[in-house]
Amino acid sequence: MKTAIEETLRTLFTFLDLSCDRIDVGEEEDFIRVDIVASDPSRIIGWHGETLNALQHLVKSIVRSQKKLERSPFIVLDVDGYRRAQEDKVRRIAEQKADFVRRTGNRVALAPMSPYFRRVVHLHVANTPALSDLSTESVGEGDYRQIVLKLKEEKKGAHDGEELSPVIEEKDDGLENLDI
Repeated sequence: MKTAIEETLRTLFTFLDLSCDRIDVGEEEDFIRVDIVASDPSRIIGWHGETLNALQHLVKSIVRSQKKLERSPFIVLDVDGYRRAQEDKVRRIAEQKADFVRRTGNRVALAPMSPYFRRVVHLHVANTPALSDLSTESVGEGDYRQIVLKLKEEKKGAHDGEELSPVIEEKDDGLENLDI
């Protein structure tokens, strides 16, 4: 699969007149991360990651078709650490919100984000010992789906029947430009 991914990317880069210095394909947990090193990364990333997202989608679809897979492989393209920086940003924001949850005892909803970044937050909270007193859940639908952080030991009856409405904050909390 690694060879198919690399060959597909090189073909797409040639066709689109994009250049890259190196492509490293590695497996992490339950997905494949492709790290691309390029002299002009902004051409591959595009405006707010749109080109990178499109390339990622194409690679998934082409590899699925070539390998006759039932479903597309979970592939994440990263150019010069762009995605990793976004993942780190989401984790930091979740940790800041975790402090608020602990101080107040209230649940807090993060701004809506893509399924990929919600997954990053869920896994971070579940796998970080310092956050073991918290749990996460996804609420909402479509583009407004978001993560709710709460204490695992919430007081009984504290929020019974209470619906959490989607939070669309006007202030800049750093989540508005996530690209997956």
